[in-house]
Amino acid sequence: MANELTTIQNMIHEIRGQKVMLDSDLAQLYGVETYRLNEAVKRNAKRFPSDFMFQLTDEEWKNQRSQTAIFNKDTRKYRPYAFTEHGILMLSSVINSDKAIEINIEIMKIFVRMRHFVLSQTGTDEQIAELRKLLLLYIEKNDKRVNDVIIALNNLIERPKETKKIGFCTED
Repeated sequence: MANELTTIQNMIHEIRGQKVMLDSDLAQLYGVETYRLNEAVKRNAKRFPSDFMFQLTDEEWKNQRSQTAIFNKDTRKYRPYAFTEHGILMLSSVINSDKAIEINIEIMKIFVRMRHFVLSQTGTDEQIAELRKLLLLYIEKNDKRVNDVIIALNNLIERPKETKKIGFCTED
């Protein structure tokens, strides 16, 4: 079981800033051919909006293949489809087998575990604040023009421009 979880985790990739799994990896896990998985998806296209599934661009596919030796063995004619967490969940409604249901449950557990890990990381705010301080120090020491802009903006914030009074003034 632990080995299967590691295998699934290794199949999760970050593409377009999203955690996704590719159609060929999902097909392998479900025990079906990739083209059969994609046929089922195409028959149920309304269930898979672009935030559930998307097809990789040529460049994305090239980058993925160069990053992992496993992809180099993939000689398909078409660019793969990437499924987000919601898309994978939706697959369980179109790939109706006991194995697909079992695998989907494991995949969802891994996505939840990954989300909990990211949320449990402490010190993130402190790290961002430290990076901000370092950046401001760098700007202050190395770029006089940016520093002048920051000073001007701070002056505007601290003391707003006085406005002239319009109309009749009566002094008591």
